[in-house]
Amino acid sequence: MEVIAWNQLYRMTDRQERRPLTRATLRRIAAFARPHRARLAAFLAVSVVMAGLAVVSPVLAGRVVDTIVRGGPVGVVVGIAALIAALALAEAGLGLVGRWLSAGIGEGLILDLRTAVFDHVQRMPIAFFTRTRTGALVSRLNNDVIGAQRAFTDVLSSVVGNLVTLVLTLSVMVSLSWQITLLALVLLPVFVLPARRMGVRIARLRREAADHNAAMGNQMVERFSAPGATLVKLYGRPARESAEFAARARRVRDIGVRTAMAQTAFVTALTTVSALALALVYGLGGFYALRGQLDAGSVVALALLLTRLYSPLTALASARVDVMGALVSFERVFEVLDLKPLIADRPGARAVPDGPVSVEFDHVSFGYPSADKVSLASLEEVAALDSRGGVEVLHDVSFTAEPGQMVALVGSSGAGKSTIAQLIPRLYDVDSGAVRLGGVDVRDLSADSIRETLGMVTQDGHLFHDTIRANLLFARPDASEEEIWDALRRARLAPLVESLPDGLDTVVGERGYRLSGGERQRLTIARLLLARPRVVILDEATASLDSTNEAAVQAALAEALEGRTAVVIAHRLSTIRAADLILVVEDGRIVERGGHAELLAQGGRYAELYRTQFAEEDDSSISAAA
Repeated sequence: MEVIAWNQLYRMTDRQERRPLTRATLRRIAAFARPHRARLAAFLAVSVVMAGLAVVSPVLAGRVVDTIVRGGPVGVVVGIAALIAALALAEAGLGLVGRWLSAGIGEGLILDLRTAVFDHVQRMPIAFFTRTRTGALVSRLNNDVIGAQRAFTDVLSSVVGNLVTLVLTLSVMVSLSWQITLLALVLLPVFVLPARRMGVRIARLRREAADHNAAMGNQMVERFSAPGATLVKLYGRPARESAEFAARARRVRDIGVRTAMAQTAFVTALTTVSALALALVYGLGGFYALRGQLDAGSVVALALLLTRLYSPLTALASARVDVMGALVSFERVFEVLDLKPLIADRPGARAVPDGPVSVEFDHVSFGYPSADKVSLASLEEVAALDSRGGVEVLHDVSFTAEPGQMVALVGSSGAGKSTIAQLIPRLYDVDSGAVRLGGVDVRDLSADSIRETLGMVTQDGHLFHDTIRANLLFARPDASEEEIWDALRRARLAPLVESLPDGLDTVVGERGYRLSGGERQRLTIARLLLARPRVVILDEATASLDSTNEAAVQAALAEALEGRTAVVIAHRLSTIRAADLILVVEDGRIVERGGHAELLAQGGRYAELYRTQFAEEDDSSISAAA
């Protein structure tokens, strides 16, 4: 009975927030379950048979006692004992079969759900990722998917198995003695009601502990990342950091002690109640047996059946709560699946035309989408989504980069240069006007074709926590070893990779932090060279580099830009003097356009930026010399 008490306690405290499920949700759940329906039916059948066997054994044990009391025959006792052993073996075998079926259903469902969510998230726009907390999204792929799986394995089998066990157990107990059965049912509230009250209390303690654990986790994630650890080393106070962490850990410890004591008190109380109920069964059953109104074997059978009565009764008393608690995970998964990607291929989407590719902006206006179109409050971990959005940030932008030309975008921070760059690979869709590649609107092109045509190098030079080889092959998985080394040589990175002990198999670390900034940038350029795009976009690729690294990266960029159409966002104006067309962007508008000498001669915004930047560079050179 102590084991039953512990099981019911955990069932009553391990619940999620409950919301009513709609028929549409149930139909979608059925659609996910349909591929597993044959295995699911077999699993339920095994659960029913096991529930029946669980009731037969106590009855046979009572028959053994009756046979012994009557003095034999020995063959009957041995035969019943052999039957009990056979039933035990059958129950064990069915348990293995049931677990195999359950695991197959559960893991198959997890695979289906995770794949569906992962594939769907892959299609979401960049705005989705800029708003969503990564941890909350990962939780949907892990915790909620596993919670949804419980609806088909743990909860469903529990409801069916407990219902069959309860019906059979009550039927047998009533046939043996309705008085003792009534006594067992009268004592049920003493078992169930404390479980509900204590379950609420322990659930509250667990939520509090989860909040403190989450706070500790956030502190660890922020402090243990390379940028966070650097910041702590530079500005943090180790004693204060340790004190904050220890305070949270102590609160978790205190809650753990309180939870353990509450659980132990609960289980002790219910075990005592169960023992008293068992004593009453033996007392009343013994009384009837001595008066000849009940067989001794029936008393033993009733006592054994009593231990199998409370568990299904308690479980079924909260079956609806358990089912809703498990199935609500489906709704949380469906929340993500119901977010419609803003960027999707149109029917009949075509490929970018062969040959050199032009880039054209035709009277483009654009505003970033509002949060309710791309995100969920639960994924941002806020009470309500930010309703702001849709404010136009680009206004009537028009220009053309002819095949093989370089167009440079310059201007103040926040002027809209990066936004223009993000519209070319269709990371967002324009609100009006059109962006064209090779004369075709990007909305009429397939996403795969755009990816094959475009290559982009951003300022942060992001790399995965993987080997140099894997980071390069991400752009072109079928590249040969010779092509990889050729890209590294052209990116001025081959000598460095050759000097590393593991060469191409060197792990670059999270976000590539085991490499210097210049090395990271050159590796991203090597990745671009390996992809061999026809259009190159450079978003301030050298903005954060020193002069030495900038020179190396510029040499690598010269290789990347050769013979390709290029759109370059320049931080240092000296790097774009040779551009075929320079566009000055301010407040989302192109305010000046022309060549370097032409714009300087005009004495406008470009000339002002140029004079200001070179004055700053001259001051920096003088300070460095001093």
